[in-house]
Amino acid sequence: MPKDKVICAVDVGSSKIATLIASLGEDGKINLIGVSAVNSRGVRKAQIVDIEDAVAAITESIEASERMAGYSISSVYVSIGGPHIESTNSHAVVAVAKPEGEIAENDVLRVNDAARAIPLPSSKEILHVIPRTFTVDGQEGIRDPIGMTGVRLETDTHIITGSTTSMKNLVKCMGLVGVNVEELVFSGIASSYAVLTETEKELGAILVDIGGETTDVVMYVDGAIAHSSVIPVGARHITSDLAVGLRVSLESAEKIKVYLGRTSKIPAFPEAYGKEEERGVSASKSVKEEPLDVKSIGISEDLQKISKKAVVDSIIRPRVREIFELVGKEIKKSGFGTQTPSGLVICGGGSLTVGLLDQAKYVLGYPARVGKNEGLVGLIDEIDSPSFATAAGLILYGSKMASGPQFNIPVLAKGLPFKDVFQRGLNLVKSFLP
Repeated sequence: MPKDKVICAVDVGSSKIATLIASLGEDGKINLIGVSAVNSRGVRKAQIVDIEDAVAAITESIEASERMAGYSISSVYVSIGGPHIESTNSHAVVAVAKPEGEIAENDVLRVNDAARAIPLPSSKEILHVIPRTFTVDGQEGIRDPIGMTGVRLETDTHIITGSTTSMKNLVKCMGLVGVNVEELVFSGIASSYAVLTETEKELGAILVDIGGETTDVVMYVDGAIAHSSVIPVGARHITSDLAVGLRVSLESAEKIKVYLGRTSKIPAFPEAYGKEEERGVSASKSVKEEPLDVKSIGISEDLQKISKKAVVDSIIRPRVREIFELVGKEIKKSGFGTQTPSGLVICGGGSLTVGLLDQAKYVLGYPARVGKNEGLVGLIDEIDSPSFATAAGLILYGSKMASGPQFNIPVLAKGLPFKDVFQRGLNLVKSFLP
């Protein structure tokens, strides 16, 4: 393994902190060698609220993963999310440095830098500048203009911004843990690397990552990100509703939610497609009114007799519907809703909620599936869950960056290594020399 490049990813979420370590072999395979997940502490809505608790939880997660991998890490890719994440699309034009000559890398860097010139409040900072498409002398739809001939280079970019304070707190936490931050990556983008296929990105798809306290929405149109946002509602709100509705603790409510999602065979949200008989589902009273056996779940609290269907219909369904109604508002706001025929790909721990796919199809009218992590080998059984989509995506993102930055993947606006900043400045100066 010493010749292999090692990549580490830390997903700092509201419900868990997951650390993955993978080795990038010479054959290009990404071998997962270390996995750990611990309950999140000091994090609310994917933002650091208690540095001491967050550092302790992150340290615990990283050390457990290091023990499994037998490797000590020094730098990591870290996910960042939260309601402070916003996005906008920008357009920029530059003249090619050598008229009628070939477009070089520094021309692309200049037009991307020009696209970043957007007004921002002092509390906000650019996180990603993602080129969507280039135009050379009026010819649109170009993915990589390097090597083409032209005099006028244009670009449409997707820019993601975040709170400066949130970013600094996250970087500070990683520094206190004793590791360097290779790059901060928006969690929605990371998840898309793990669960979306290239075909879905080309046709147009909507990624919905339902986390503990937030839901990330990322829309792909023509193979590039067109819209991204974060909704401040997540799966923990479903748990809270169960706790209040059934009058049990949050721990017991979480057990009930997970149990229903894993074992329930009842027709969830049957009105989504009409009568149960029309869907070929047995409407026998014994199935519909099957009692919820709390003792088998390991809950000691004394609950009144209640059916699984009553729990799903009266408590879980309204909150799930609210989540997808908010997703629908984001899709409408983006203006790209008609350009995503591949539909929804749902991931995150919340995607395991009972009846979620039915409700997604009913509320939004798109085809929907639960995303599966792809692209890794090794200890993949340890991350065989949609809840690890962000962490797995960070590894895949890191592997692409390790093989050399590309213009069709997110570019970190700040925090680049000094040698990269110097090289960019040198390229920019050279472009104006004869």
